[in-house]
Amino acid sequence: MRRRSNRGRHAQSRDPRGHWLLLILVLPVMFGALLFEGWTTHEVDAAKTKRDCTTPVPKAVDKGGPVVRIDDGEVRSAAMPARTVALTYDGGPDPVWTPRLLDLLRRHRAHATFFLKGAQAATHPDLVRRIHAEGHEIGSNTYTGAAMGSASPLRASLEHSLTQKALAGSVGIHTGLLRPPQTTEVDTICGAEWKAARQAADKGYTLVAADRWFRKPSQGVIRQFSQNEDAYTGTEKLLADRNVERFTTVTAGAGLLSTEEPVSVVERLQGKALIWAKALGHAFVSAMAWVLGVAGGLGVLRLLMLVLFARAHVRRLTRYHPGAPRLREVTDPVTVLVPAYNEEAGIESTVRSLLAATHPYLQIVVIDDGSTDDTADIAARIDDPRVLVVRQANAGKAAALNTGLAHAAHDIVVMVDADTVFEPDAVYRLIQPLAHPAVGAVSGNTKVGNRRRLLGRWQHLEYVFGFNLDRRMFEVLECMPTVPGAIGAFRLDALMGVGGVSEDTLAEDTDLTMALWQAGWRVVYEESAIAWTEVPTSLRQLWRQRYRWCYGTIQAMWKHRRAVVGMGPAGRFGRRGLSYLALFQVALPLLAPVVDVFALYGSLFLGPVQAAAVWLGFLSLQLACAGYALRLDGEKVRALWVMPFQLFVYRQLMYLVVIQSVVAFLLGTRLRWQRMHRSGTAAQQIGQPVAYQSLPR
Repeated sequence: MRRRSNRGRHAQSRDPRGHWLLLILVLPVMFGALLFEGWTTHEVDAAKTKRDCTTPVPKAVDKGGPVVRIDDGEVRSAAMPARTVALTYDGGPDPVWTPRLLDLLRRHRAHATFFLKGAQAATHPDLVRRIHAEGHEIGSNTYTGAAMGSASPLRASLEHSLTQKALAGSVGIHTGLLRPPQTTEVDTICGAEWKAARQAADKGYTLVAADRWFRKPSQGVIRQFSQNEDAYTGTEKLLADRNVERFTTVTAGAGLLSTEEPVSVVERLQGKALIWAKALGHAFVSAMAWVLGVAGGLGVLRLLMLVLFARAHVRRLTRYHPGAPRLREVTDPVTVLVPAYNEEAGIESTVRSLLAATHPYLQIVVIDDGSTDDTADIAARIDDPRVLVVRQANAGKAAALNTGLAHAAHDIVVMVDADTVFEPDAVYRLIQPLAHPAVGAVSGNTKVGNRRRLLGRWQHLEYVFGFNLDRRMFEVLECMPTVPGAIGAFRLDALMGVGGVSEDTLAEDTDLTMALWQAGWRVVYEESAIAWTEVPTSLRQLWRQRYRWCYGTIQAMWKHRRAVVGMGPAGRFGRRGLSYLALFQVALPLLAPVVDVFALYGSLFLGPVQAAAVWLGFLSLQLACAGYALRLDGEKVRALWVMPFQLFVYRQLMYLVVIQSVVAFLLGTRLRWQRMHRSGTAAQQIGQPVAYQSLPR
């Protein structure tokens, strides 16, 4: 079956849109749930500690019982009658101790009052239902247990209303009982806490404190426990006290009417929504903690692997191995293929840098892929017999390279992007590894030429720290996945043996490299063969370029997935190279945003110092590894100053590129070829002038 051309593919391609809409709808829900979980679990404002009392409670309260009601400004109190004990439990429900306490109370046929935190009630609605079903009384301990005297008016209102919603959603009631958090006896409800208690009483709450510790159960008491092991032991001891005749709830013991009221259908639905939001937020935080551990572990593992294998690569280059075969010098003639589409800004610089190569035996084939500018004319006016210009209708880069292969006159082929400028000795150095008969392709060292602006500096770090350090590791592991389009050398017979350059993916260079591995060829890295390339100068261009790269790489990985079970070089590449790409180039970027989200979450709710320490620790490790990579590549270490800023914009953009690419691939979306606008600044870093001069039309 004849393969469709890139032109045909592009005509039928489409950009994915629907999943962005889904993401826009889902993200606010996720962030809202996280914020809600953080607020309700970790208390953001100053309501964590109780203020010191500046004024005592009124005498009517201090001298009265622990059950306090305020009606029209009149304070009334009540206490338990003799030989009656009201067991009360604050906080919870606790998934461990609440069921045990309920079992203990059921064995003794006793009832108690559970003052629940709304956040815990929303987390464990099944326990709230059990408490209510077994005849126990439910009161409020506010939503998070904040010191109400220290809370802002908005916080105080939410503490009460959210607790009522949690109870409405779990058992369909509102409660009129309130135990102010961080209080025990009535004299502890003083100062700002008394003011907050009066405000709660104005909303209809009955305040419940506890009797002083020295009051005996036989005198009638309200005993206060937390829902923990001490509460279980204390309850067991009280239940065995023969001086107590009755264990009951607060309202029953004080002779008050039940404060529990049924709620409307709307309130119950609101409560269920709260419970779902709490569950969703808790699930997100729990999942983030696990993902953070996995992503952090993978990130550190990758950095250590890069440094260790880079070190091994350096030793391999500098150490003499006794008995190692000495390879011949390669001086064979070379065909250089330069596919170009609307590259008038940089084509002349590229061709002239090749003509200045120290390797003189060159045939330079410029394949103009239907350019609408002066690309072909500029290349054609270069007066040198080594330059051949071939014109064709626009069909894409892969088709242009195949056209160039048809015109190749020599057995060694170098493929070059039309925005790339070669060092004089780059071609010579690039082809030397081909002296080994098992080597079918060689990757050169690509450097960023236009790195004077911030975006260029970020990409410069990525090329040195990411791409080139990766290539050193791949060289040692013998699993190089990509010979970059900017600078790569190939055996012509190896290319012909795999059918030329495939048009099946958008990453034709990666696809071709993987095909060579599967055909049994080795692919190596020559770090001394240096070419300078022009990188995108805007975030929009960068997005388009990386989206195409990432999407095409995923396509190539899927196409060559059977290499994982292969033998020889193919199997080695599949098990090492494809596994590495899947784990560190796809899975890790998908998980990495969780690190940033959790860092933000931690700075807001877990403590900014702890979050900053983790972030700075990981940044320091990255800086050390990047500094080592710069040193290996002969670059200035001062370039590291832009790296911390890279983590705030550039890294997130790369994560989104991977997410977009994976989703688009899973949805079966065909991506259009995205052309980057060129300015002809590839040689900017090495001081070469831009040679482009527009021809008259």
